[in-house]
Amino acid sequence: MVFYTTTSVLPEIPVTDRAFSELDLPTALLNNLEHLNYRVMTPIQEQALPPALNGQDLIAQAKTGSGKTAAFGIPLLIALGSQITSVRQSRVQALVLCPTRELATQVAAELRRLARFQDNIKIVTLCGGQSIGPQIASLEHGAHIVVGTPGRIKDHLRKQTLDLSAVKTVVLDEADRMLDMGFAEDMDVILEKTPDSRQTLLFSATFPDNIQVLSERFQRNPQQIQAGPVHSPNAIRQSFVVLDDRTRPDSLIRVLQTIQVPAAVIFCNMKDTTQDVADYLNDRRFNALALHGDLEQRERDQVLTRFKHQSCCILVATDVAARGLDVEDLPAVINYELPRDPDVYVHRIGRTARAGKDGIAISLLDEKERFKLERIAPSADQDLDLQNIGSLKADLTYDMLPDKTTLAIAGGRKDKLRPGDILGALTGDAGIPGKAVGKIDITDFSAFVTLDKGVADKALGRLINGKIKGRRFKVRKL
Repeated sequence: MVFYTTTSVLPEIPVTDRAFSELDLPTALLNNLEHLNYRVMTPIQEQALPPALNGQDLIAQAKTGSGKTAAFGIPLLIALGSQITSVRQSRVQALVLCPTRELATQVAAELRRLARFQDNIKIVTLCGGQSIGPQIASLEHGAHIVVGTPGRIKDHLRKQTLDLSAVKTVVLDEADRMLDMGFAEDMDVILEKTPDSRQTLLFSATFPDNIQVLSERFQRNPQQIQAGPVHSPNAIRQSFVVLDDRTRPDSLIRVLQTIQVPAAVIFCNMKDTTQDVADYLNDRRFNALALHGDLEQRERDQVLTRFKHQSCCILVATDVAARGLDVEDLPAVINYELPRDPDVYVHRIGRTARAGKDGIAISLLDEKERFKLERIAPSADQDLDLQNIGSLKADLTYDMLPDKTTLAIAGGRKDKLRPGDILGALTGDAGIPGKAVGKIDITDFSAFVTLDKGVADKALGRLINGKIKGRRFKVRKL
């Protein structure tokens, strides 16, 4: 890398020295936390858990990567199991509101992991972008915890398919984003349907005035806490490259040919730009998919799945569309355009260098955008420098094409499919080597499996003409 880099861009907030075992938690829960490698608390967990476990309302400032799901999930589960009859009663006793389906799905998955210590806890996800019929059927069979988006939760309340009268705990996750996305009225309607005696845990990355108004309306003497994201102790290498705005697309290619990473997220400020950038990259053998608000939910899910499964190399996204995106081992984030808000900038680059990994954050800017850099500088907590695009030593022959392919199977958790069933069908009847099979994800009604590109067509043909767990399912290539 020949352009300017800064290190330790974000203040380092390591995990604390306090162990979960210091809290008054059930032995079964502590054993499960140990199994999940939850040994010492993050700052948000250390601050939030004692008052939340004591039944207090919280207004907490915490960003993605801070460990906030466990910070509200553990008290929620303890409250759920505090009475022997509560888990046996198929009534909704906890509600978690999230701004996007992606975040709701992520939160529900983590809550299921945390809930393994308690038998038969049923968690249902209610989000838009999918048929409401199966959701109604799931609710009819009973649910203890509901995780969902405000719009779809409101739909169920209007249809009287969801009863919140027994709710003990409400969590507002990323409340600032829900307000930014216009969910204020929906949130009012939903919270009015819950008991006044409920515990309300509000988590927000920022504390604008409307968050305070929301808190005053729906919380009782909340304890206010603040903690930053937990980033890797390895530094995020932060780079700023000056260019002529007319050459921005070509400059992006040059940056990719310089850093030569296997995957990257590229952030744009406008949704129209994401598709333009993705198309430009694909035309030049840089495999990319766009993620923006105009995509249908099914399309958004498939884009995220392909990127997480490494059958897509580059994700080009807006901030709202990528909210809740959590990708393991993401080597690079590129700001195609710098945001105006320093908090947004910090949130973007914080998606790399996680879990002990190294990461690169690169920002492209025209001379006219220097005012944005001046706003960002205090967040970087050190002097910043610039380098001209012409100084990059790029390999002009380099491109980014995936060596994996993802298959979509029209069957999921509701069909009793498990990852082992799919793996067995591939390595058994289909004769695919186990090492050629990558990630397998199961949702309620779909399953996704990634394979080495060289065996993908063979696997597709065998699955279409064969059976999984004794049944035939539709299978297609994404």
